[in-house]
Amino acid sequence: MNMATESDMSSWTDLLHSSTKILEQAAPSAQFPPLQGKSIWYSSGKQADLERQMPDPESIYAAKDRNLDQLEALSKKLKSKTLRAEAPSQSIAATRLLAREGLNAEQLARDLKSFELKTTFEDVFPAEATSVEEYLQQVHEMAMVSAIQEAQKDNLKGFNDCMMKVMKEDWQKEKCDFLQSLSRISTLPRTNISDSTAGATRPGQIVSLISSPQISSGPSSMGLAPLANKPVLEKKASVYAEVVKNLNSARERGLPFKPATAFKGAYESLGLETSGGKSVNMQKIWHLLQTLMGEDIAVQRNVSRKMSLVIGARRHLEWGHEKYIMDTIQSHPVQAALGGVVGNLQRICAFLRIRLRDYGVLDFDAGDARRQPPVDTTWQQIYFCLRTGFYEEAIQVARSSRVSNQFASQLTEWISTGGMVSAETAAVASEECDKMLRMGDRVGRAAYDKKKLLLYAIVSGSRRHIDRLLRDLPTLFNTIEDFLWFKLSAVRDCPGGSSSVVLNEGLVPYSLDDLQNYLNKFEPSYYTKNGKDPLVYPYVLLLSIQLLPTVLYLSKEMGVEGYNVDATHISIVLADHGVLSEGAGAGQKLGVMDAFAEASSIIRQYGLVYLRSGDLSTVLEYYAQAAAAVGGGQLSWTGKGNIDQQWQRNLMLKQLLTELLLRDGGIYLLLGPRGAGEEGELSRFMTDVKARQQFLLEASCQCQDAGLYDRVILLLMLTFSFFSLCFRGLYKDNGNLYKLHHAQVGLFGVLPTGSIEIQKRIGAFSLALDTINKCLSEAICALARGRLDGESRTAGLIQSGNEILETYKYYPEVRVFQEREHVMEQQTVLRQLEAILSIHKLARVGHYLDALREVAKLPFLPLDPRAPDTTPDVFQNLSSHVQACVPDLLKVALSSLDYVTDTDGSLRALRTKIANFLANNLNRNWPRDLYEKVARTL
Repeated sequence: MNMATESDMSSWTDLLHSSTKILEQAAPSAQFPPLQGKSIWYSSGKQADLERQMPDPESIYAAKDRNLDQLEALSKKLKSKTLRAEAPSQSIAATRLLAREGLNAEQLARDLKSFELKTTFEDVFPAEATSVEEYLQQVHEMAMVSAIQEAQKDNLKGFNDCMMKVMKEDWQKEKCDFLQSLSRISTLPRTNISDSTAGATRPGQIVSLISSPQISSGPSSMGLAPLANKPVLEKKASVYAEVVKNLNSARERGLPFKPATAFKGAYESLGLETSGGKSVNMQKIWHLLQTLMGEDIAVQRNVSRKMSLVIGARRHLEWGHEKYIMDTIQSHPVQAALGGVVGNLQRICAFLRIRLRDYGVLDFDAGDARRQPPVDTTWQQIYFCLRTGFYEEAIQVARSSRVSNQFASQLTEWISTGGMVSAETAAVASEECDKMLRMGDRVGRAAYDKKKLLLYAIVSGSRRHIDRLLRDLPTLFNTIEDFLWFKLSAVRDCPGGSSSVVLNEGLVPYSLDDLQNYLNKFEPSYYTKNGKDPLVYPYVLLLSIQLLPTVLYLSKEMGVEGYNVDATHISIVLADHGVLSEGAGAGQKLGVMDAFAEASSIIRQYGLVYLRSGDLSTVLEYYAQAAAAVGGGQLSWTGKGNIDQQWQRNLMLKQLLTELLLRDGGIYLLLGPRGAGEEGELSRFMTDVKARQQFLLEASCQCQDAGLYDRVILLLMLTFSFFSLCFRGLYKDNGNLYKLHHAQVGLFGVLPTGSIEIQKRIGAFSLALDTINKCLSEAICALARGRLDGESRTAGLIQSGNEILETYKYYPEVRVFQEREHVMEQQTVLRQLEAILSIHKLARVGHYLDALREVAKLPFLPLDPRAPDTTPDVFQNLSSHVQACVPDLLKVALSSLDYVTDTDGSLRALRTKIANFLANNLNRNWPRDLYEKVARTL
């Protein structure tokens, strides 16, 4: 029975599989064609052949009329027979019959099979699933499988739709960023386009040898286009760049300038601010910077710089609360009942009428206190006077009321000292806080009496009281501004942290680090409401004196609002005032130079945007600010900063100016049309002629190290008319020589005979030789210490020095304008260094005896064994470059003595000479290993 069931099931499975394939391959069946005398299946020729081969159907079947049902039944019967291998004749007969009757056998078979595909219970469910439980289980499984398949399809479709949406959004964002970058590049300041067809230049003007004629560093064309037609980012860049230029100009001349105020005015001139549901805008941040830097208020002189920043942040919040009070009064004029009185105290009273309207008659409005006891608003008035910045009025209220008369002296001290009250005053205020906290809220006590607790907590500055106050009364402050004002008012200046300062009775003061650590517990999204109010977080950072984190956060905002542009100019303001080291933020204890270096890097990176667009004049302004930021800001312009910062500023300034000098149009910008430097921008930063010449020489050395030989030639010619050196040494090809000669003529805009005038302006042979001697001395020392590149460097430097001397001799006219003695001195130093170098080379190849002979022959050192002892001041008369090479020279001489046999006593005499030389120059502080080497040889 089971075997039969399995065979039946397999047959049904095969039938379902074959039917499915037939349905996939076949088209839907049409109606049967009408019965005809001729077949519609075969063509006429094939049909005739088939009829000749087939037997006469009438000989097999009697002719009779059949309806469709009979025909279908007969077809099924015949078909079942044709499936059997032993009865092929019946199949042929059935096909012949159908063909004679005009039926398409194949189409009829397809249609008949479609008739047979009627699903039964056994087709869907196994025959053994006869119980209700098994039936339900089968239904459940099929429903689950179907649901899973549908869910897979839905998930796949949803995933594809989501990915497509994300790809479209990313594409749109990339496209917008790309178009904005193109727009930014196209609308950034561009240089003036010079007429490339102009063949002649005015006499005395420079045309760069390798600069593009289209590049110029003239005034920016940004101002030519109306600001209304530019995006927000370009508007900011335009007005801010103008402020930076004015700032640099004022600092160079020593004139007063308030950068935060100027940037705030420039931003307000754009008219960009709209409410948009945002609580903080950039105008508010600029005002905060203005008060932080003390540009709109008188800076309190008896407090530290950090506390002055705290006071500035507090004053900004007080300014904002004053606006809030005035808006509240204007919104409720009847309840305020201000009338025509405009005093500060009257405004506070008007605000309290609105705020405390549900508490009854207030004390300042009570006509007859005996009828109904009025509400005492003394502490409310004092608190809101302080909260609004009305300090004089707060003292006036405290002194005039009986309940606050004792607090008046403490309040006066807190205001006069900028919050830094004495330890005794803080202890008294702390004790009063303890009393109020122990009492708690009495029954019937008004809630606004808590303002008294706030005031005493502010004066005490106790971390314990402030933390408990916020823990016990979490709803005490309605806005983050009120919360931050209270915290800033309680901050005390603790140089080593709050834990290192303990007042009387174990009172630990509340420090700025405590505030910063508390605020940093929350993510930026908490303050910005997940990006809906993006400037709240940097606003909080600034209020908590986390200056550098503010700049770093804003610099990462690359949206259409251009907050990264604001970040750059905020860093300029902070660096100019020199406060970056005070606002590194809790947990980021950076050094002074680290904070300034961060700001300098941001400013320099912003200047590169103008550098890519070719506006070198604007780049120069930002580069000057980048260098000033490293130097400490405003003090670096006057040279009053510390030595380390001043050195860092000069080093970065040279680096950035060199970068500009090597750009197309940089020489014209920095050195002016005549190339001497007096008419260019270089004179703004290097007023000394020698400093400019030294800068050009160093720049030419950098070009030579980088392989920029065209720039080397140009800078050397600008330094001291060096084209003859180019003729003899650097360009051997006649074609290049011809081009260089004509380039030099075009460079100076005069005939070759006019080079004398250039030499009058430039001439720096002795300076160039001194630079080469210094480099040669360093290279010899490096060679003595085993540096592999020392030998190649020394050869190049000696060749350069000899070429300079040849040029000096080749042009006798230069001697009129150069100090011959300096050139001769540098020539002597060069020859002395060459002699020292030759000794090192002999010792390196093992010619120790020859090296010792050369040591004895040195005319500038008393080491000849046959010569008498000379005066001990010979060494002091040597150049510093030669003196630096002497210790290594003596080490080489002593080492060579170990490899040579003393036959006549001259080597011992040489050892004695070296020992006496060291003894006569003990103030030189010789290396310890040199002393040890001398001691071993004696």
